[in-house]
Amino acid sequence: MASSRTSAAHVADLERRLAASEAARAAAEAARIDVETRLAEVEEARARLERLLAQMRRAAFGAKSEKRDPDQHNLPFEDLEAAAGMLAAASEAADKATGARKKASRAPEPNKGHLPAHLPRIEQVIEPDSTLCPCGCGAMQKVGESRIERLDVIPAQFRVLVTVRPKYVCRACNGAQHAQAPAPEWLVPRGLPTEALVAHSMVAKFGDYLPFDRQSEIYRRQGIDLDRSMLAEWSGRAAQLLAPVIDAMMAELRRSDRLQMDETTVPVLAPGTGAVRKDWLWVVLRDQRGWGGSDPPIVVFHHSPSRGGTVAQEILKGCAGGTLLVDGHTGYDVEVKT
Repeated sequence: MASSRTSAAHVADLERRLAASEAARAAAEAARIDVETRLAEVEEARARLERLLAQMRRAAFGAKSEKRDPDQHNLPFEDLEAAAGMLAAASEAADKATGARKKASRAPEPNKGHLPAHLPRIEQVIEPDSTLCPCGCGAMQKVGESRIERLDVIPAQFRVLVTVRPKYVCRACNGAQHAQAPAPEWLVPRGLPTEALVAHSMVAKFGDYLPFDRQSEIYRRQGIDLDRSMLAEWSGRAAQLLAPVIDAMMAELRRSDRLQMDETTVPVLAPGTGAVRKDWLWVVLRDQRGWGGSDPPIVVFHHSPSRGGTVAQEILKGCAGGTLLVDGHTGYDVEVKT
């Protein structure tokens, strides 16, 4: 009976060892597959980087028919930098999977202080699992800390402003007397947007070159349906209110004795034709910072379908006289009526 129990225990021990061996072999196989996958990703990223470099060489030194349009020069550099990022990330993952150690290099400069000081700082303190000394000496004392600053963003968030105007009536006189605050003056009477939303849309279009149709798609992703024609109509209302400000800026420019002026083309859609016509943006500038002048800098743009001298004459009408710095365009040679 004792011999039978010993044999059974021996068999059970062998089975445990065999199971442990199989588990170790499976873990080793999984680690091998993971390392091979990481190395394949590194190789793929390296090959993509080499292809992009080859394309750039052909664009720069190849035959004329193979060379890239100068306006597209920035695109391959962006692709190249993205591929370099992929290669770096894949290499780091492969090193971690294989346990390889990188060559000792100078410690990277901490990014503390590189971000603007006016941005709010949200601290996330990560404490160790235990601050008790492993030797049994008791609690350890804090002697310093490591700080790493990373740039974070809170995506633009829409909200609804609800304007409530309570109504009051006098019960003693059967409601003959009542009171309610008047409705505020809004950019779009009884309309959907706040002035902040309209300003945001105009800056996106005219400052960041984001057309209204693209803005409409961005808003739609957040469940808000704002048609491009609606955004354009709001922009027109805002432009109407800003007209006196532009007139005041132009009046200030006309009182200056030193101005700079130039004109450049601007593509404009021609409704009903399906084509794009070439219009002109005239710019009038005052900037005395180069010689320490006291007048603040001002720049005003004027849109016109023409580059003729009559446009310059109309823009400069009423100027006090002085120096006008321009290029060789003969349109500035017309006599300006003061």
